[in-house]
Amino acid sequence: MTTPCILVLGTGGTIAGAAGSATGGAYRAGGLALAAMLQELAALGLNAQLVPKEIARIGSQDIGWAEWQALHTACAGAMDDPAVTGIIITHGTDTAEETAFLLDLTLPTAKPVVLVGAMRPADAVGADGMRNFANAVKVASDSQAAGRGVLLVMGDGVLAARDARKAATAAIDAFRGYPRGPIARVTPARIDWFGPPHRAGTGAGEPARHAFPGHLPRVAILAAGAGMDEQPVEALLGIGASGVVLAGMGQGNAPACVLAALARAAAAGVPVVRSTRVDEGLVDRNVEVDDDALGLVAARALGPAKARVLLMVLVANGITDAASVQAAFDAG
Repeated sequence: MTTPCILVLGTGGTIAGAAGSATGGAYRAGGLALAAMLQELAALGLNAQLVPKEIARIGSQDIGWAEWQALHTACAGAMDDPAVTGIIITHGTDTAEETAFLLDLTLPTAKPVVLVGAMRPADAVGADGMRNFANAVKVASDSQAAGRGVLLVMGDGVLAARDARKAATAAIDAFRGYPRGPIARVTPARIDWFGPPHRAGTGAGEPARHAFPGHLPRVAILAAGAGMDEQPVEALLGIGASGVVLAGMGQGNAPACVLAALARAAAAGVPVVRSTRVDEGLVDRNVEVDDDALGLVAARALGPAKARVLLMVLVANGITDAASVQAAFDAG
């Protein structure tokens, strides 16, 4: 059997974190070099050739345009390299869902792309990083992982990028998949997929759904709260926001004065997407908020963070009219 060749892109995060104390709380994200992590992983005797490329050694709260561009370039190159069978990205958990979704939107599905992180630093008692890493190798080595878009491996679960979200600040099982839940269970020994690829393609797989943006438009997330007024909307427009995502109450709701201000923004050509601050549930069109009348877009199952990522990609590609933006959100 041919040994899989997996490109491993390191960005830092808790999985590469060093605390200096097995029981301490404080640690430094990205303290371990990727080469040191792969050396520890090699001792497990996994059937894979791992090729390291360090992109950054930072906490994922500091991930931005430069790192995203470098990751996309490396992944796109690996897609075209016949020697590479899969890609793993080590990543902090704070923004893993955003990086995963951005790459999911802008990469073809020909080869597995797997993000992996950890909730405990590498030298902490009960560290989860190496198990997660070994699980990620198992997923990235599996031909059935292709055609599923970008994946996130945490614990023994595999989540699709569109579904993955961090639901707890520090719990070992911090990630959830909404609305579908895990799409597979994995251990270093085996993987069980729950159904066929939902983006299945054959041969070269599906092409990227969107072009990778040449820049990051200024798309802001506006948090709704009881008693707020429209001034935050006016402030965002005043600094040149190219799009606004409302993290609204319930089904993407907000006080009437705020919705009116958002409607004025939409009328001025600034796309506005209604998402929800609630953990689970869809934001549908024209339920309590009259999206047709106000010119707004419903985020459907995407939370505020991923809604912002998709809107940035759309705006960067010149897609700003409400109907086209809504079609993209409906498609995910």
